Amino acid sequence: MAHFDLPLAELEQYRPRIDEPDGLDAFWERTLAETREFPLDLQLTEVENHLALVTTYDVTYSGFGGTRVKAWLHVPAGAAGPLPAVVEFLGYSGGRGLPHQHMSYALAGYAHLVMDTRGQGWGWRAGDTPDDVPTTTAGAVPGSMTRGIESPETYFYRRVFADAVRAVDAAMAAPLVDPARVAVAGGSQGGGIAIAAAALHPQVAAALVDVPFLCHFPRALTLTDNDPYHEVVRFLARYHEAEEAVMRTLAHVDGAVLAARATAPTLFSVALMDATCPPSTVFAAFNRWGGQDKRIAVYPFNQHEGGDEHHQVRKYAWLAERLRPTAV
Repeated sequence: MAHFDLPLAELEQYRPRIDEPDGLDAFWERTLAETREFPLDLQLTEVENHLALVTTYDVTYSGFGGTRVKAWLHVPAGAAGPLPAVVEFLGYSGGRGLPHQHMSYALAGYAHLVMDTRGQGWGWRAGDTPDDVPTTTAGAVPGSMTRGIESPETYFYRRVFADAVRAVDAAMAAPLVDPARVAVAGGSQGGGIAIAAAALHPQVAAALVDVPFLCHFPRALTLTDNDPYHEVVRFLARYHEAEEAVMRTLAHVDGAVLAARATAPTLFSVALMDATCPPSTVFAAFNRWGGQDKRIAVYPFNQHEGGDEHHQVRKYAWLAERLRPTAV
């Protein structure tokens, strides 16, 4: 994929008109209040990961609607705490997988909580959390993007974002974790969820946001033919009459809308050949980020992997400046 979006100089100044839906803050305040009516009931059980340098716990806590959400918590073996923590959210279609599959932040000295995404796990990694809250809308296309999309109340990402805020609560409540040093992280879908968690949980200390999905929907839906955005396009091709309701729903979870409410230090990444999460949609969120300590790493020749191993090195260094990892 060649460069297909705006030139970098224009991307750096890209601040499109963003129409926020009426009652957005009240909607999220009510959503989180309803979610927190269920006790967190954090459960941690140590599991065998067959690794000498990391200890892993199977985590369960109450998310949206009381759903018991699964996660892994990885900590450096033998660590006494209090540890800074990274709460990581996953890319589209993947779940938390097996204990040994994803624990790099624990090796860098952090407590690393990996949240399972409800109702996903059919793609690149298995999941363990059902999306067991029914929706009232009838139409949908395969995937997660159109589940309950005709109303913010029933939309899939309302539930996921509430789960993410509770994942931050869970990390802050976990033994060994320093609640004042909890960051959020994620790429693609996980990046969009990280934006939401940082916007909706004021105690988040830092945010690592890589090639985020779920941003600037009005442009994304008309600029790329790639899934998952194209799931919404296929839906609207069949349900023309739902367009106004769908766009109103998406505005409630749009990273370019919610980013204005996030004030934690952040490091974004963007890839200029990314046809899955187009660069202008990433910059739309980054440029509206509410905090002053913000940086974006630009990868001119990368696609949706977004700098990958090279960017991971930047993330370790950036995060260490802010959260001071524990030596192991």
